[in-house]
Amino acid sequence: MDRLRRLDARAVHDSVALVNRLAPGDLARPTPCAGWDLAALLSHLTAQHRGFAAAALGRGQDLAHWVVRPLGDDIATAVTRYRHAAEDVLAAFATVDDPDRPFALPEFTTERTVPAARAMGFHLIDYVVHSWDLARTLDLPYAPGPELLDASLPIARAVPDGPNRLAAGSSFRPGLPVTEGAGEMDRILALLGRAPDWRAPER
Repeated sequence: MDRLRRLDARAVHDSVALVNRLAPGDLARPTPCAGWDLAALLSHLTAQHRGFAAAALGRGQDLAHWVVRPLGDDIATAVTRYRHAAEDVLAAFATVDDPDRPFALPEFTTERTVPAARAMGFHLIDYVVHSWDLARTLDLPYAPGPELLDASLPIARAVPDGPNRLAAGSSFRPGLPVTEGAGEMDRILALLGRAPDWRAPER
């Protein structure tokens, strides 16, 4: 749990560092997430932090914690809200000492709870991939490091690939072919429906 928590925190801090680089006008930029501009992506990421924080504290079944709310047009406010949500989820995860503590994740399933370790793995892979989304959108570098990539690849392989990935609001699209000899980050991206060579259109 300590290693998982530490790596998840690293992925979250990477995302915060990228969000801190936002400038006026950036919220309208297209992202690698089909149909989402940066404002929509940031709203999604903020909501996911809040939902997972609630789940860690035993309140995840309340859908109000998962609601995606518009962040508005003010960059400073959007960044501050994102930072606070990131701090909240890390603080909530710090209270989890049992890998089997049940997390209610109604966005994934309402039929059962998910063990804490698996739920935190979901959160980790989400923020590794979405940090890449942020970096590509802003044309900034992103290097998660070998330990984080080694932990993320098996999780990416375990994410079910099927029609649910075509649903509106899905974080991941259907998997793409993995190029022979591809590095770990590129394999993670392809497994989760990202084209590793994606670049933002010229503005």
